[in-house]
Amino acid sequence: MTIKEKVSASAKLGATEARKLIRDAGAIYIAKGKKLDQFAGGKATKEILEKMLGATGNLRAPTVRAGKKLLVGFNEDVYGKVFG
Repeated sequence: MTIKEKVSASAKLGATEARKLIRDAGAIYIAKGKKLDQFAGGKATKEILEKMLGATGNLRAPTVRAGKKLLVGFNEDVYGKVFG
C-alpha cells in the first residue's frame, strides 16, 4: 500500500472537510466500538456527518480514503476486506 497523503490529527479537520470526503466517496464505513455503519457516498446527510465527527466537531481518527472507499474509525473486519 502506498500512502499518498498523511494528515496529522492535530490538523483539526471539521464538517467542511468531511463533506468533501463524503462527496468523493462511493462507500462510507463508520466504526465506533463494535458498531459499524455503512452508507453510500455522494450526499453529506446530517446522520453521516454526526457519525463522522467527534464530540469536538473534528473528524474522527483514523480516517482512511482507499480509492472510492472511506473508512472512519477502526474496524478490523472492514480493514481486512479493504486492505486484505
